[in-house]
Amino acid sequence: MRYELDFKNSFNITLLFWIERFVRNKLTSLSNRQVTNKDKLASIIQNLVKGTKSIEELEILVKEARNIGLSGINTYFNPLLKLYNYTNSLGLASMKEIDEELISDFLASQTSSLSDASKKNHRIALLSLFSYIDKQNENEDGSSYLFKIELKNWGGLSGKSGTKLPSFMNKDEIDKFLEAIDNFEFTDNTAYRNRLILKIIIYTGVRVSEVLNLKIKDLFKEDDVYMLQIRGKGNKPRVVMIKKYIIENDLQNWLNMRVCQNDLLVCNQKGERLTQAYISRVVENILISAGIRKEKNGAHMLRHSFATLLYSKHHDLILVQEALGHADINTSRIYTHFDKERLKKTTEIF
Repeated sequence: MRYELDFKNSFNITLLFWIERFVRNKLTSLSNRQVTNKDKLASIIQNLVKGTKSIEELEILVKEARNIGLSGINTYFNPLLKLYNYTNSLGLASMKEIDEELISDFLASQTSSLSDASKKNHRIALLSLFSYIDKQNENEDGSSYLFKIELKNWGGLSGKSGTKLPSFMNKDEIDKFLEAIDNFEFTDNTAYRNRLILKIIIYTGVRVSEVLNLKIKDLFKEDDVYMLQIRGKGNKPRVVMIKKYIIENDLQNWLNMRVCQNDLLVCNQKGERLTQAYISRVVENILISAGIRKEKNGAHMLRHSFATLLYSKHHDLILVQEALGHADINTSRIYTHFDKERLKKTTEIF
């Protein structure tokens, strides 16, 4: 069913309606393979069909969807939440007042301090929303209003030459971090679980979402290592390994107390999937306790640290690509920037 572009009685309500419709569309089109609670997802979609009363209510539904395994919905919703709050302050009367210039102004003011990857995500989310509205709105005469937002000339991206290098820990800092993991005082019987999660990430370089989506059946022992079957982006499978002695104690103690739904390896106290935000807070607290300061203290920094150390030890870009599950080797190439021995050769040319 199609709707008139401005059929609601206020701009804010209308924009909320279209964002809500778009989110519902994404929840039904994103891969649901990692969803841990299908009934919960059905309930969320039903609430969206009924409609929300505020952007805050919609935000809660999106968080619930993310927490049951649809983490990709955040990539779309977070930029649109910013757009909603931004346009709120402009006093617009109609959706038709939104044009390419307004969107460019929004991106310039709201993404200036973000990485190129985040800026691209904002651009994709906005293009997707307005492309959806172009196809779903309809006037009484059967025609549609077309925004035709393209953002081809938006200059917010710095390009490859301006790409920001990721934060990472060097070998000494990694050693301090690993020691801090074992000494950190966790609460609420979370010690074994949290140590297990962090060690898996730092020793294998898997994404936070990948370890949170692991199931018991994905973990098996072979000789002196544990093998983990990972499902990466686009459900691409790969296998990573970790030495048995590194996680054996934390793993066995956690399994003795673990009560998780849907065969998840790790979960919160309700048996549900942990959030990436929670893991990042744990990482930040441990870094602070170890006296390690980085520009970005989130859990993803552990993956960068693993990749940097892996390349500096073996100088094998294919190995880095396979370990991290990168579809394109050019994504892995950024870690060559941290090869100090290779860079030292530039000091010897004279």
